[in-house]
Amino acid sequence: EKMAAVLERSLVEICGFGREAERRFREVTVSPGVSAPPGGLKFADSAGAFHYNESGKLLSVTSNRFIHWWTSGDTVQLVEESLDTNLLNNGVRLKFTYCSVLAGGVTVHETLNNIIILICTNHTVHRLVLPHPARMYRSELVTERHMQSVFTDVMKLDLQDPAHCAVIPGWAGHTAIPGAVTAWLSFPGDAHFALAAPAGGITVVTLPPHNSQGSVSVVELKRSSMMRRISGWMPTAIRGEQSPADLVLNLAVREEEDDSLIFALCQDHRLRMWSLTEQTCLLEADMLEYMPACKGVRRLSGQGHRLRLAFSSRTGLCLCVHLAVPQRGQFIVLQLVATDNNRYSLEHISSLFSTQETLVDFALTPTDVWALWVDESNSAVVKYINFEHNTAGQWNQVFVQPPPEEEVLIGVDLDPRETYLEHLFSPLRFTATAIVRALQIFRRGSDKVLDPSWENLKKEVTQAVESELQSSVTEFEFSQEEYRQLQVEFWSRFYSCCLQYQEVESTPLGLTVSHHTGMACLLRKGFVSFLLPCFAVDHLYLSLDPYLLSEEDTPISDDPDAARDILQLVRTLRLVSDAVSAEMAYEMEKALEYLQTPEKAAELVLENMVCNDKDGVIEDIQNKLQDIRSPIAAMVALLRELDLETDSELGGDGPVAPGLNVRMSLSQLYGSSCAVSVICQGVCHMAMTRAQFCRDLLILQKLYLHFGDNVFLGGGNQLLQLQQDLIPRTSHLLSSYHLLKHVSQSLASSVPMDTIDVNLQHLTALELSDTPSISTVLNPQTVLELFYQTAARRIIVSQIFSQQHPDSPLLWTHMTSTVVQLLAQLLWPSNPGFQFPECLMANCQFTQLQEFVRLVGPWCQVNIGSCRFMLAQCHLANGEGQKALRCFQEAATEVEREEFLMKLTGSEDEEAAASPRLQYYNKVLRLLEDVGLPELVIQLASLAIAEADDDVHCQAALWTRIFKHHLDLGHNSEAYEALTQNPDSSMQLDCLRQLVVVLCERSQLQDLVQFPYMNLHDEVVGIIESRARGLDLLTHNYYELLYAFHITRHNYRKAGTVMFEFGMRLGREVRTRLGLQKQVNCYLAALNCLRLIRPEYAWIVQPVSGSTYERPGASPKRNSDGEFPAEPGRRQVDILELHDLEKEYFLSRARLTLAQHHPPSAAIAGSASAVELVLLLVQTGLFDSALSLSRIFKLDLSPIFDALAFKCIQLQSGGEEPQSEAWSWLAANQLSVVNTKESSATDEAWRLLASYLDRYPSTNGQHHRHVIHKLLSHGVPLPDWLLQSYKCVDAPSLLRLLLNFDLLESAAELVLEYVDAVLGRGHQYFGIERPLSATSPPAWLPYTAIDQLLHALSETQTHGNVSHFLFASQRFTPASLEEIQQEAEKNKKVQVSIQLSIRANESSWRNSNSHYLNSC
Repeated sequence: EKMAAVLERSLVEICGFGREAERRFREVTVSPGVSAPPGGLKFADSAGAFHYNESGKLLSVTSNRFIHWWTSGDTVQLVEESLDTNLLNNGVRLKFTYCSVLAGGVTVHETLNNIIILICTNHTVHRLVLPHPARMYRSELVTERHMQSVFTDVMKLDLQDPAHCAVIPGWAGHTAIPGAVTAWLSFPGDAHFALAAPAGGITVVTLPPHNSQGSVSVVELKRSSMMRRISGWMPTAIRGEQSPADLVLNLAVREEEDDSLIFALCQDHRLRMWSLTEQTCLLEADMLEYMPACKGVRRLSGQGHRLRLAFSSRTGLCLCVHLAVPQRGQFIVLQLVATDNNRYSLEHISSLFSTQETLVDFALTPTDVWALWVDESNSAVVKYINFEHNTAGQWNQVFVQPPPEEEVLIGVDLDPRETYLEHLFSPLRFTATAIVRALQIFRRGSDKVLDPSWENLKKEVTQAVESELQSSVTEFEFSQEEYRQLQVEFWSRFYSCCLQYQEVESTPLGLTVSHHTGMACLLRKGFVSFLLPCFAVDHLYLSLDPYLLSEEDTPISDDPDAARDILQLVRTLRLVSDAVSAEMAYEMEKALEYLQTPEKAAELVLENMVCNDKDGVIEDIQNKLQDIRSPIAAMVALLRELDLETDSELGGDGPVAPGLNVRMSLSQLYGSSCAVSVICQGVCHMAMTRAQFCRDLLILQKLYLHFGDNVFLGGGNQLLQLQQDLIPRTSHLLSSYHLLKHVSQSLASSVPMDTIDVNLQHLTALELSDTPSISTVLNPQTVLELFYQTAARRIIVSQIFSQQHPDSPLLWTHMTSTVVQLLAQLLWPSNPGFQFPECLMANCQFTQLQEFVRLVGPWCQVNIGSCRFMLAQCHLANGEGQKALRCFQEAATEVEREEFLMKLTGSEDEEAAASPRLQYYNKVLRLLEDVGLPELVIQLASLAIAEADDDVHCQAALWTRIFKHHLDLGHNSEAYEALTQNPDSSMQLDCLRQLVVVLCERSQLQDLVQFPYMNLHDEVVGIIESRARGLDLLTHNYYELLYAFHITRHNYRKAGTVMFEFGMRLGREVRTRLGLQKQVNCYLAALNCLRLIRPEYAWIVQPVSGSTYERPGASPKRNSDGEFPAEPGRRQVDILELHDLEKEYFLSRARLTLAQHHPPSAAIAGSASAVELVLLLVQTGLFDSALSLSRIFKLDLSPIFDALAFKCIQLQSGGEEPQSEAWSWLAANQLSVVNTKESSATDEAWRLLASYLDRYPSTNGQHHRHVIHKLLSHGVPLPDWLLQSYKCVDAPSLLRLLLNFDLLESAAELVLEYVDAVLGRGHQYFGIERPLSATSPPAWLPYTAIDQLLHALSETQTHGNVSHFLFASQRFTPASLEEIQQEAEKNKKVQVSIQLSIRANESSWRNSNSHYLNSC
């Protein structure tokens, strides 16, 4: 109730400055076909507005929506505004060629389907038919932030259509009367235009309904000069002569169902009411009858009389007439009373007087009269009064926005340019249009501002002023002080231009009041300002003394005595305010800005006042203070009203409104750019007013202490209470309102998209990502507007409609005062809510957030920890990590006491068991990790460990964090230390695994191997083995790491086992030359390891080929059928000793040799056995390697000799190409004899074969036999060296081979030589150590073979082939045979033994070579 009383008493003007340089109007030119009038007549500018019928309904499309317009010359500018949504295409400019728009000649009317605009010029009338907003949207729900205006389709209209425009007939050459015009729609839809005829009477032009055919009609309403007033009513009017005194000054219309009542206020001070249907004057009344002492006035002709109508169901039709009498202006409120027989009368309700002279406009509502004047300085004066319940006749004040300061006070420590820019571009002082026009004049119209954005405009202004300054400088050098003076001079010149254009922009043109919501607006030339309700304290402080005459004017207290003391105290405060100079006010402001104590600053101001008191102001103040009976109680009452601290929770969303359309409407309520600006400027105005109030009150309190007992009747107790309680409270309030003022004037910064994305990631780390993101609506946008738009509006609307039904009307005074109050409470630093800093953080406004924390730091004891947290966020954004860490630590002490920090820590289920402080540390650690500051993470985690003495899980998590970041930073020793401190074995094992992997990837194996791993040795081995067996062999070196690990600890057997397993897997998995090379090295390393230990321990367990290695904790694997495999049975363990490893080593080396000389063989060599590998080697020509491998594995060498013999055959029978290819494999074998002569590849191959036969002898000449057999089978003649060699080894076998291949001649020669050797001639060539003699052991000859040879020779003789040669030979004659026989007879014993030997050898030879005989 107290607040409602205040809201009815006074209002404050809030300028809805447009933040764009120029509103974007769409231009429409109308050419009605009239000629240019002589003399260039131009009417005064005017303005008006229209409010939709459902503008007060929340669920309506037209909620909080209105249309306003300006007229100037031949132009009408129409703008549609909404307080809920931003309207697109909402501005249109109509230009009427050779016509002047009449003042009051624009009216807007609303029908069910259309919005109809009627415009009247001095020659024409026009009608614009636009769709109704409710018909422009297909859905009832409009969810977009932007909505199309009713003017969207105005360009599609044909404004020159004869059905919608007409030329007023008979007006050519006549001058219309400005203001004496009105237009309306009849119920059938006709558009009527009533104009005061220049020669008297009323001309009514009617356009037929827009959706029907018809023609324009004109009616003239005139009154006979001989009719007089009879009994207070007038009979039917008769057409006739018109008296000049009856000239109509102002018109108004009331539309009835079947008639239109036209009210005309005439020059003779009479009010006449006409019926359009009957074209009669139904009523005439002399307005001077309601004016006291009007004798002198009657002789004057009325020139500025005005008339307004208002209708309500309660009061009916009310009329308000303003009589513009010099120095005696009066408003007369009348009520139209209808009687029977179509008779009417007027009932006087109230007469209202005003001392103002120049009335610009006034409005009438069913309860109030609103008036707009201009004073001598052309400043607007707005007042309103309730004409029903105001017996004292006192007008209520409207505190209009004062013009900007004429001079800018620049501190000695401030830059003039920055100071002037701050004043020029403050949201409360200048419109952008005024700045643009001043800039064009300052530039002398040379350049046009192409980009009118706010930031660009600031650059343009700076450049223009600096250019002017530099062009005026004639000297090359001047002092800094001289340059400062030049800056002040040029900037003040530009500032003066802005003042002039701002004054033009601020020219008041009209006043509008909505009958549906009570919203009052002041229509100025360049913008629209809104009239917001004024709170109690603001009302008292801003009101002039004539308005504070009685205790009734003090709504703060119901006690008359207390109210009188409050009034007297406020009057005293006004004296203090007048006594504070601009310089001292500036010093006080800077003291608050620099965080100096307000009490000390107030003492300095008071000291200055006392020293410079030349007019006795201090004495006047003292006299007034003595009249206050209880100053302490009055101050307490004022401080209670000033304090915005509240116990209620403002952060809740309240109950959810039922219905989607209700929620959608609430989501848009007061959300447009215009509403955001008005609401936030309302908070700014309140903060500025109350900050000045608190400043003056603090100075007055210091003055009380200065006077002491001279003014305090209560003595020392009151002084003590003042000093210890009231002064600190006032100081606190002053700082709080200074903070609100700073917030409402501080501009938001534009933020790049990448910064927004990074910040969103940080908020996600804190689990605060539900905070609304930044959105740009205004340009520029204050941080208060940003907060209101992104967070506060939702909270405020939810708070209001948790106690209010959505169907209740949106009353302007109630809604705006509540929104402003709640918004200020959300900003109030002493309230527990922390939404504003949270919004700044979410929207990357770190500079503004840091300034906010700086301003509240010294004196605010609420949300201390939260402020430190926000400051830490700012430091993080600025790259100051150590400062941020310190602030995070300071905030930790308040985690359990502040709502924001509790919300920060109470959102993780998995950490619910941890203490709030540990949860806070975890959130901050996550944030620091997200920012990328591992050093700070380590420091903070180390600090947090001390808080987690009893929480093993948290300790383990923190040690894990420390380990991770030490490892990331390359602090390997510290990471290992953190690993060993981890109390959780599973986490410790994870860290250990990570340590192994990371150090391996970095190739920091020295550190990895040298760590002691106390109680973790087996785990380390298991991890490395698991990694080694599970990863690719060539890209990871875990086997080598494990080998080095065991070698360092002198565990050679384990080292050998590791390398042998590595070699096995290489042979199985890496079938490349590189893999074979690594395999050789692995087996060699394994051999070295086993040779370093004692022989009895030089063994290893052979890894099972093809086995799978299960990692600890790995899930079981399924087979191809989808079933779990059966548990493997016990496997047999194979023990490998040193010689086994040597064999594997030589085998792998042979494989490598093969791959080196024949790379395609590498794919199959890895899995080849020794036998298979020998075949591969000989195919490639690596006979040395094949021989070595065969000897190691004790394999038969015959295949090697066969292969080499075959290669010799190929070379001997081949051409040039085989010869050249042979050198490559010959070079890979070591020749036993170095031949200095040039030789062919064939010779070298035979020489290699001969060397192998010498180096690798065999039993019974097996190798020779295989070679000779291979040669003979291919028809190659035997080399002499081979025959000689084999004769020494096994001549009988050679004989049999010759016989087998039918080489009888060679066999015969061999037999002859062999017999000679037995007899002692050349026995050394046959390997016979002792030839046949009496003393030698028995000797034998291959009798059977010789017998076969003789038999073959005898058969051959029959055929006449070879026998002729044999028997012709001198060496094989009967004589020689006889000689042998004789020699044998000499020694019977010898002969017998020879025979026996021959027989025995023949029998054995036949048995072993039966297949040869059969073939023969």
